[in-house]
Amino acid sequence: MTDALVDAPTDLRIRLLREEDWDAVVALEERAYAASGLSEGREALRSRHRASPDTCFVLEHPDGQDGQDGQDGQGGVGGYLLALPYPLFRCPDLARSEDGHGAGAGERPTNMHAHDLVVAEELRGRGLSLRMLRHLEETARTAGYRSVSLVAVRGSHVLWTTLGYRARPEIDLPESYGTRAVYMAMPLDPVPSRPLPHPTDPTPGPHSRAEVG
Repeated sequence: MTDALVDAPTDLRIRLLREEDWDAVVALEERAYAASGLSEGREALRSRHRASPDTCFVLEHPDGQDGQDGQDGQGGVGGYLLALPYPLFRCPDLARSEDGHGAGAGERPTNMHAHDLVVAEELRGRGLSLRMLRHLEETARTAGYRSVSLVAVRGSHVLWTTLGYRARPEIDLPESYGTRAVYMAMPLDPVPSRPLPHPTDPTPGPHSRAEVG
């Protein structure tokens, strides 16, 4: 599920989700979705992570001052993104844990599905949703995926359209998403094997697609 979109840069760090993050992730998910009946629960969330641990991320503040307070010297978790390979035009059912069909036994799907993206209320307005989604897109592109999909909930599809995601209202979704959910997808350009230099190009400097607006 994806919800709010924001568009300003931030210095919080994106890293892979770890075992000690789950209490914070579950608390963020419940606050974001319980009131609208879209909360999945801990086991379902963990099953998405087990399906693809290399594409599930958290936002970490090094001091633990934003989001969920860290423990044992860890930074605070201020948001998370769970993503997993899923066949195009299909998505996980919120009412079910992963059973192996989504990520695909046998041949790997060529689509990466951004299943759940949440940023803590106190951190919204800093561009974190956009930053995390761009990070996932770059990760998927580098790994050879051809597209990224998501399910926009609570009327947020208009926002994701501005980022290049196309609404596919003809795609039937599980009832667990409610009546306002819309399936969306975007093709990924392949990573160039050897970009050709151009004599008029400026000298390249540090750049991260995770911060592109």
